[in-house]
Amino acid sequence: MAKTGVKLIANNKKAYHDYFILETYEAGISLAGTEVKSMRMGKCSIKESFIRIENGEVFVYGMHISPYEKGNIFNKDPLRVRKLLLHRQEINKLLGKMKEKGMTLVPLKVYLKGSLVKVEIGLAKGKKLYDKRADIAKKDQAREAQRDFKIRNFG
Repeated sequence: MAKTGVKLIANNKKAYHDYFILETYEAGISLAGTEVKSMRMGKCSIKESFIRIENGEVFVYGMHISPYEKGNIFNKDPLRVRKLLLHRQEINKLLGKMKEKGMTLVPLKVYLKGSLVKVEIGLAKGKKLYDKRADIAKKDQAREAQRDFKIRNFG
């Protein structure tokens, strides 16, 4: 029986800054053997990646998986297009929601769930510049309040 622990491999903090995340989905990812070994070592980046739905299939573009050191001829291109594995119902639902203006799919996390590599994808709506500024101001305000609280209790 495989362990059910979750180990985070990559996180896309930029997505939370650039988009409002409305819904999240968990998808499997189709990988070659050396890519899985490289993922287990934590060599993955999803900062500049994005997701498209083509011909009823979901693909992730720009996801960088570093080549496995001991993989020689079996290594694949680090930036190749990879297929995401979702149920047909989920794909149809996402396709319908993406037809709305300003909606997109972005990868949020890549993690190991037991022995499987999973990708958390988010249905997102782009933020405007003023939304980003408001979020930064809110975070600064929360940080100041936390600092004041700490000083008042321990000072």
